[in-house]
Amino acid sequence: MGFIHDDFLLANASARHYYHTYAKNEPILDYHNHLPPADLAANRQFADLFEIWLEGDHYKWRAMRANGVAESHVTGKQTPPYEKFLAWARTVPHTLRNPLFHWTQLELARYFDIHDYLEECTANSIWERANAKLATDDLRVWGILKKFQVRALCTTDDPIDNLAFHQQLRSSALATKVYPAFRPDKALRVDQPEAWNAWVDKLGAAAGVGVSSLNAMLDALGRRHDFFHSLGCRLSDHGLNHAFASFCSQAAAAAIFDRARAGQAAGEDDYRKFATFLMLHFGHLDAAKGWTKQLHLGAYRSANTRKLAELGPDTGFDSMGDWNQIETLGAYLNQLESENSLPKLILYNVNPAQNYAFSTMCGNFQDGTVAGKIQFGSGWWFVDQKEGMEWQMNALSNTGLLSRFVGMLTDSRSFLSFPRHEYFRRTLCNLIGNDVEAGLLPDREDWIGPMVRNICYGNVERYLGLDF
Repeated sequence: MGFIHDDFLLANASARHYYHTYAKNEPILDYHNHLPPADLAANRQFADLFEIWLEGDHYKWRAMRANGVAESHVTGKQTPPYEKFLAWARTVPHTLRNPLFHWTQLELARYFDIHDYLEECTANSIWERANAKLATDDLRVWGILKKFQVRALCTTDDPIDNLAFHQQLRSSALATKVYPAFRPDKALRVDQPEAWNAWVDKLGAAAGVGVSSLNAMLDALGRRHDFFHSLGCRLSDHGLNHAFASFCSQAAAAAIFDRARAGQAAGEDDYRKFATFLMLHFGHLDAAKGWTKQLHLGAYRSANTRKLAELGPDTGFDSMGDWNQIETLGAYLNQLESENSLPKLILYNVNPAQNYAFSTMCGNFQDGTVAGKIQFGSGWWFVDQKEGMEWQMNALSNTGLLSRFVGMLTDSRSFLSFPRHEYFRRTLCNLIGNDVEAGLLPDREDWIGPMVRNICYGNVERYLGLDF
């Protein structure tokens, strides 16, 4: 029996029973990820294990740097793919107790039926065996989606995107439904007028309108929101340091818009006011169409400015932030609620010190219209591992209803990440199984079994209301 065996992470009989009976065979609805729509539409075939595994994985890049691997063998363009893979193989034995070790072995097992430990002495053999399987249709993108029973997935898309690949996918033979998600973060950045103005020009071109005023910008955003909706989009997403609650009039927001359009950078106060104004507007758009809004809060991005200039964003130089999240979050949600425009909402917290604050905030805005209308989302980024998942589910269980939880997502750019759903399901069943074995929960299969099944799939399918 290898390290990744049938009962991996399942510590007792109850955990094993609930996983194998109620969780293991549920399909996947991966409702938030960063998979490239171009790769999905093209049914991409990956040339080698580097392309599918290391090409854009900043989790692995961080570990390699920490292990003393030179940047040339992490993100360098001139280093051959196998040399980068070999650098990763040398790093893996040093990842013990990091979730990367579990994920690495789980992904090798589930995609390639390889149960050897990845290390320098096995690297060549694993490289050759995995590449041989990558050359088959079974491990092209569509084959991967079929293998993991991915019923639907939602990518993350800028409002200016023409969604051509999504349109192509709608008429393709792919069984998995693929939907866009509306990510308008760049609309807020009046503090960076050069980049913001270029983006606003593209927004106008995409919407077919000139954007010379705030009203015109709101019209353009509404047109793009409508277009996304026409292609099945039912989710928006925002990646913010914290929620915004510096409320201002439309006239004040218009004045900030005009100054930014003229090239004047907004100061901190004006930036917060403009961001608040737009975030309320986006809330209204989502509520009117029955969408689900996602707020990813708390990441401290691009801490290493030299590396940002050298390599760009999302290359592994971000961390947890420590902002006071709750006052502004509560005020933002309350304003939408007072305007009867609070949509279904998933709150993601990257700093586990604030889990209970987030989970209790969700309870303030449940209104009885939708079960679990305000969701405390799964552990993400630095806490999408066993311990972080347990922390998030414990906070949710103690202050809300775990039974209404919409479960796991990959939040990944990699097509090798679908076993994270299995990892979550095993962690969920182990958490519940431990409580049953300790006498903290009744061994009521008629209650626990359906709850497990719903957290794995049923809840999120009903909650999102995607067009299947």
